[in-house]
Amino acid sequence: MDLRLLSSFLAVVEEGHFGRAAARLFLSPPAVTQHVRRLETDLGTRLLHRNPVSPTPAGERLARHARTLLAAADAALDDVAEADPAPASAAGRPLRVGIMGHGSAELTPASVNAFRRARPHVAVELRQLDFTEHVSALVEDRVDVAFVRPSPDDDRITADVLTTEQRIVVVPESSALADARGTGARLADIADLPFFRVPGRTPRSFTEYLYFGSAARRRSTDFALTPQEVLTGVVTGRAAGSGLKSFARYYAWPGAVFVPVLDAPHDSSYLAVRTADRNPEVRIFRALTLALAKELGPRISE
Repeated sequence: MDLRLLSSFLAVVEEGHFGRAAARLFLSPPAVTQHVRRLETDLGTRLLHRNPVSPTPAGERLARHARTLLAAADAALDDVAEADPAPASAAGRPLRVGIMGHGSAELTPASVNAFRRARPHVAVELRQLDFTEHVSALVEDRVDVAFVRPSPDDDRITADVLTTEQRIVVVPESSALADARGTGARLADIADLPFFRVPGRTPRSFTEYLYFGSAARRRSTDFALTPQEVLTGVVTGRAAGSGLKSFARYYAWPGAVFVPVLDAPHDSSYLAVRTADRNPEVRIFRALTLALAKELGPRISE
């Protein structure tokens, strides 16, 4: 039995509402509804009354079993972790989650929330990463896992693809390219945009991502280390930026226009960890995130 389906079902029972259950799980209401329907199909019986939301007699029985099964899954994770303990330096410390920009869109909070449910006794610290920390935050042991893009080019780091999306550029409303927000532009159209600069210590793989390889030739005089700084330069007409399609949902600033780049290769967001890290909490976070990526990733990538 799929524990994700049980988790969604139990959240609806406990919240008495599909929307509140979805918010609690960091999922969309349609996803939670689909989970419940799949359970009902698998079990061949109705589990919930819809208006108002309440469990049927079969649903009440399943809810009791669901609590037991989910608790057993948590216990299994604990037992496995004890069999392969973390190094002494990691024991008892929080799991430090680095997030570059908006991370992997909706998948980022969903992963953090799933880990907190699975490992409630482990503290989680969220740390915002700037563009220069694409590799260094992990290598210098300032974070344990990191939502980054693109994939770090470093043997000390292992990275898993989470989402794959269309590339976009962000320009001010006054830009001649703003009219292409609905139709899209091509790499040749963006070559002379004044893209912001980044410090020299920024990893080369990240600068190649930002500037579409060498397709974006021109540079602004403005520097930026964070999406907020990029957008400040954009809305004041001093710079242009680039990102993944989901960037537009998270940074919808007045005065900023997001234009799809039609002939740029799609690019991905990643979960990165230290290759040699034996911390079991890192392994658990990674496993949960990859499981969620199979469900949420295709919707984010649309």
